[in-house]
Amino acid sequence: MIVFGGTGFLGSRIVRHLLDHEFAVRIASRHPDAGLGQPDPDNPRLQSFEADLHDERSVAKALVGISGVVNAVSLYRERGAETFYSVHVEAARRLAAQAHRAGVERFVQVSGIGADAASPSRYIRMRGEGEQAVRAEFAGACLVRPAAMFGPDDAFLSTILKLLRRLPIYPMFGRGRTRLQPAYVEDVAEAVARIMERAERQPAIFELGGPTVYSYEQLLRAIAHQAGLAPLLIPVPFAAWHALAWASEILSGLPLTRNQVELMQIDTVSSPRMAGFAELGITPHSIEELLRRMLSNRG
Repeated sequence: MIVFGGTGFLGSRIVRHLLDHEFAVRIASRHPDAGLGQPDPDNPRLQSFEADLHDERSVAKALVGISGVVNAVSLYRERGAETFYSVHVEAARRLAAQAHRAGVERFVQVSGIGADAASPSRYIRMRGEGEQAVRAEFAGACLVRPAAMFGPDDAFLSTILKLLRRLPIYPMFGRGRTRLQPAYVEDVAEAVARIMERAERQPAIFELGGPTVYSYEQLLRAIAHQAGLAPLLIPVPFAAWHALAWASEILSGLPLTRNQVELMQIDTVSSPRMAGFAELGITPHSIEELLRRMLSNRG
């Protein structure tokens, strides 16, 4: 197996879960920690391999002898030539085409709940176009769409918790009515590993949401309750958030982006018509479970 994006928040966990399932795993990245194609001395089933998704030759070389591919590469902020289109569409298409040419048996494209090629949001639209591009080149590709993922050292739960602790008055996106179904990153990684070992090889779509659907306000209150906090939550119109995000993107270093605001305007809830954790035999963990562990470890 080879994992592109195998050093990222989700990708690194996919690598570990694949190893737990006794797969030999190759991590493809532009700057591998280990030597080119050399096994990890601590785990001979793990290799780091230099490959750039924008370079067909390096991708083709990385795929030699590979039976399964996971594309977990993602981009949340555009920088120069690294755009949503170049990463989520062009690079995904290139990888799928090379995988098909190399005779790869299984291909998993990690996307996201809400991906829509018809969306007015460029980020969401490129996610949807990326799915279409992959399926056009590798007809049997499996699409994995996680909801917003949480886990230790994430950019989601940890950020909300930090802000709730610092801000006695907490500004909400809109009126806090957007629905979310956060998924534990380890559950998503385990799902990818189980998809890779399934006997079935038909194309499929898995939407992976956690055990609870919250409104944004309910999620904030649940997190605050676990942390023993009682913030005042105030609604802030999305127009104000878009203006703030626009300024944030101009003043480099500020974390908020317009695509993050756009994502908070749509519900990210798994469809009952799609396969999910249940079909893979996984009982997803709740955000409250992880919070209790995180907070007890701090104590």
